[in-house]
Amino acid sequence: MEAAVHTSGLRRTYRRGRQDPVVALDDLTMTIAQNEIHGLLGPNGAGKTTLVKILSTVLLPTAGSARILGHDVVAGTRAVRSLVGLVLGGDRGLYDRLTARRNLLFWGALYKLDARTTRNRADALLERVGLADRADDRVERFSRGMRQRLHLARGLLHEPRMLFLDEPTSGLDPVAAGAFRRLVLDLRAEGRTFLLATHDMDEATALCDRVTLIDRGRMVLSADTARVGHFLGDRECVDFSHPDAALTGALALLPDVTDVERRDGTLWRAHTSGRDGTRRVLSWLLERDVLTARRGEPTLEEVYLRTVGDRGMRI
Repeated sequence: MEAAVHTSGLRRTYRRGRQDPVVALDDLTMTIAQNEIHGLLGPNGAGKTTLVKILSTVLLPTAGSARILGHDVVAGTRAVRSLVGLVLGGDRGLYDRLTARRNLLFWGALYKLDARTTRNRADALLERVGLADRADDRVERFSRGMRQRLHLARGLLHEPRMLFLDEPTSGLDPVAAGAFRRLVLDLRAEGRTFLLATHDMDEATALCDRVTLIDRGRMVLSADTARVGHFLGDRECVDFSHPDAALTGALALLPDVTDVERRDGTLWRAHTSGRDGTRRVLSWLLERDVLTARRGEPTLEEVYLRTVGDRGMRI
């Protein structure tokens, strides 16, 4: 099956007057399978926005190539634009003084859809994203969560097979963010592919089948989300619950333990040097009547922090 996205040696540089060129993407090669939710992670300035702009034909690459469902983004621009949709965060791309329906009709005209098709799709999408009863209200009256649902409807108007999501739940309350994520999962079940650019590690963990981490334009890792902890090698974790901080202090002094951190209240996580160290730590805890200990692996957030630090990350 043709990949949804494939880039090979992708490079993009920017010139700023007489200064040396700024490298935004540097020899980036990656693949995204069809019907996948793929997370694009990295600090501010890592190259995420540049990559999305190239894949959506807004920006030309300096070198290398990129293909969307078999179509080159430079040679096949028209075909690519019919296959992709862009869902932005915040207020970009919506017109506050127009109603939700009028916004979609306007974008339908830009997509060169005929009037009847646009009306039918607009009504169906407003119903689907839960805005049918607010279709004739001006967008200026909408909450941030309602705006994001309208963004999604706009991105789906021309029925793309792939969508790029740029921080789609930024600033949303937990209820609105959860509703938006459920919509994304429903759409993936229909066969669509998503590239999600985000700083939210919890969102990436909950939604993404795979993640790619880039920093300073280069790929740092690309892996299944559930197995991304293996990127740190033999490093493992032991999660346990205990009310006595003195015990955790003693645990931190063991040679098999690299550090111990409080997770929440009486919940702790000890990072170990490997599987043998994990077994010894579990035995040590059991000997002290800690019966809630279990083996774990580093989370996506821990991999991110230990790889690129906390630059640009919302915690």
